[in-house]
Amino acid sequence: MKRAENLLQYSTQEFVEYLKSNQIRRFYFVFDRKKKKVISSHRILKPIAEFINSDKRDFNFHEGLFFQITKEYDTLQGAFVHRTNRGQAAGGIRYWSYNNMEDYIRDGLRLAKGMTHKNALAGIWWGGGKAVMAHNPAFDKYDPVIRESIYKEFGELMTSLRGCYVTAEDAGTNVTDMANVYSKTRFTTCIPFELGGSGNPSIPTARGVVAGMKAALKFLSGDTLKDKTIAIQGTGNVGTPLIKYLFEEKVKKIIAVDISIENVERAKDEFPVTNLDIHVVDKNNLSIFGTECDILSTCATGAILNPATIPLIKAKIVCGAANNQLEDPDKDGKYLFKRGIIYIPDFLTNRMGIVNCANEQYGYVNSDPFIERHFSTEWERSIYKMVLMVLIKSQKKDQHTGKVAVKLADKLSKENHPIFGHRGQQIIDSLVEDKWNEKN
Repeated sequence: MKRAENLLQYSTQEFVEYLKSNQIRRFYFVFDRKKKKVISSHRILKPIAEFINSDKRDFNFHEGLFFQITKEYDTLQGAFVHRTNRGQAAGGIRYWSYNNMEDYIRDGLRLAKGMTHKNALAGIWWGGGKAVMAHNPAFDKYDPVIRESIYKEFGELMTSLRGCYVTAEDAGTNVTDMANVYSKTRFTTCIPFELGGSGNPSIPTARGVVAGMKAALKFLSGDTLKDKTIAIQGTGNVGTPLIKYLFEEKVKKIIAVDISIENVERAKDEFPVTNLDIHVVDKNNLSIFGTECDILSTCATGAILNPATIPLIKAKIVCGAANNQLEDPDKDGKYLFKRGIIYIPDFLTNRMGIVNCANEQYGYVNSDPFIERHFSTEWERSIYKMVLMVLIKSQKKDQHTGKVAVKLADKLSKENHPIFGHRGQQIIDSLVEDKWNEKN
């Protein structure tokens, strides 16, 4: 049996080949509540189960992790289900490249846990989950034929999981991809408009980030966004509409960077103004963190706030849309707090993606009150109110904001659905009982 550190250091494609050589297509890791430990579907994968079980940073009693290798294009696909007390796990599909299997597993664990916190704080009756697909470098990830195939196979994975997890759109995935998922399963949201869905949720997500910024400024100085300077890392699906909303708030200047020439040129075309300073940078360029500004908005990748970047920050507030911005949630949260920087946890402000699409089955109305209340300053669960609550508690308890927000989210996430109870766990138990991994 291979040791965990060996398997975890495999590239995702080396791991796929290892599984294929052992005739494994589907496999899982689930938390056994009686034994109080993670168990694996296959004996040879037990070292990974032991690694997950012993991890104190990213693993948080996740209910189930389910994986498959696609029949075409050898793509590793995983559904990470964290907690389903409030309802089916909900979260998007991330299509990404990873250095090794440890990075892949850790990203899925953290993303799923983040969705639990986000959904609970948003007051919606959904649990937390996330899907992660590892790009196979042997194939062109932009080839529409390849994408159609792997996303349809992912839809088949969703159907096989019987609804314990409902998927959506996330980084690396687009509306066309979601249509392909939808063609093979009913357990998805973020469906295209033409198929009755809510489409791309990026615009309401950007509005949510602005609401978080307003709350942070209110707490810090009672001020508004007018005449402020904002630095933005990442001008993709959320970063670009964020620029629009910030200009509507009459900010003084926006300084933005992106590693994509296309993203930068698109933003320049959309906002031909002199108070937008935007340019392309190398992926290892950290200059945006040292920019003189009032608010730093991190809207690119996760784990970006760490010992290398935090010392560079000159802003008093960090509030962005990227998921899992803290590399180490506790250590980096404390570091920011010690430096006197107000950090708004991402799952407090970037909720609107899932809020926008979570309740598609209930239909649509103009200026939907179930959407708009999240942007209000009155509703107790609004972004503005929740951010203020966390900041006030952080100050009173002398604890960093991430710790305060997670404690509140954990409590809310353990409330059982008022109608179906903890049904997601029952589904997972059924999958294990029926030997899901043997059904291909």
